[in-house]
Amino acid sequence: MKKIYIVLAALLAACHSELPPAAAPAAPSSVPAAYAPHPQRQPSVQELTALGRAMFADTSLSASGRVACASCHSPDNAFSPANNLAVQLAGADGKTEGTRAAPSLRYMQNLPPFSEHYHDDDGDDSIDAGPTGGHDWDGRAQTAHEQARGPLLSAREMGNRDDADVLARLRSSPLAAQFRQVFGDDIFAQPQLAMQSALMALEVFQQSPAEFYPYTSKYDAYLRKQAGLSTQELRGLALFNDAAKGNCASCHISRINQSGAFPQFTDYGLINIGVPRNRKLAVNADPEYYDLGLCGPDRNDLKDRKEYCGRFKTPSLRNVARRKVYFHNGSFTSLEQVVRFYATRDTAPEQWYQGRKFDDQPAGMDGNVNMEAPFGGQRGGRPRLSAREIADIVAFLKTLNDGYAAP
Repeated sequence: MKKIYIVLAALLAACHSELPPAAAPAAPSSVPAAYAPHPQRQPSVQELTALGRAMFADTSLSASGRVACASCHSPDNAFSPANNLAVQLAGADGKTEGTRAAPSLRYMQNLPPFSEHYHDDDGDDSIDAGPTGGHDWDGRAQTAHEQARGPLLSAREMGNRDDADVLARLRSSPLAAQFRQVFGDDIFAQPQLAMQSALMALEVFQQSPAEFYPYTSKYDAYLRKQAGLSTQELRGLALFNDAAKGNCASCHISRINQSGAFPQFTDYGLINIGVPRNRKLAVNADPEYYDLGLCGPDRNDLKDRKEYCGRFKTPSLRNVARRKVYFHNGSFTSLEQVVRFYATRDTAPEQWYQGRKFDDQPAGMDGNVNMEAPFGGQRGGRPRLSAREIADIVAFLKTLNDGYAAP
């Protein structure tokens, strides 16, 4: 196992070496915690990336034969959904509605494993950031390797019953020959190794810099002093960073860090901001059903930690303007609406909630909801952000889309 760990670390390091210093992570971010014995041959990072890319787009790996990873994470839309559905349709019949919005898969290369007590590498170990890290909205998958397995076996996603089901589809898919070429002719004779190899290919593909963390936004060009921001975008950036106004940068870090790495626009934390209930979701037809993130129902190891209920991962804001829906339940449909919610959640709660404030968690958990700026204020009071300031922040957020080309 140690040999595989070293080999994969070397492969990912070779992949990262193509990045400029400002963008390269300090070390491979996701190495499998356990790996079966050495395969028949050792594949190159190029082979793993090509295979992982092909698997990512292959619908034959799903129970319905109609759903691929790329169905929910479109390469043409920053690896987030290209449609405006709050949650995606998949499952064994290809029509089963999910329970959470599909996030973008970009800019996760430095995502740490989940910890209840996270200490940033800023030189001050006295600050406990609380629950932080992990993949998925609730941080339950510790590595990209583990996360890649989840959708393959989810009844609401690709619908496979178990690993054997996945391997049977892979063995009979158009990718079988490529899989054998990469991992050896007898790879399917070793089921545990074959499954781990499939996950490794998906994992290494998702570590491809050009596709998953290209740093090609207008804001990146601004940081490199290769482009300027408009007057409105600069106002938006100032509001974004201002702790008394937008205060967005407290969770969506916007500065270059001490090592010179460009910002990911997330602190990787999990937070409860009181997102309104999306009553259009089928699962929410049951008034007793609540998606409480860190304390369930998809995650059950922290189900008794009631103070964690309602916490969901803080996503990166890179490419946020490409999204069609927002938050874990897809309840919002525009960036302007999202920023206005932050500004007026407490001063005008009737705009957002039905029946009672914080209506997507059981009564009695209001104390779990974050009250830092721009939240807070008295009902009927003046919000921290004006309509113009909201528009300025939205204008800045649009500078975070990858693919910027200077005029």
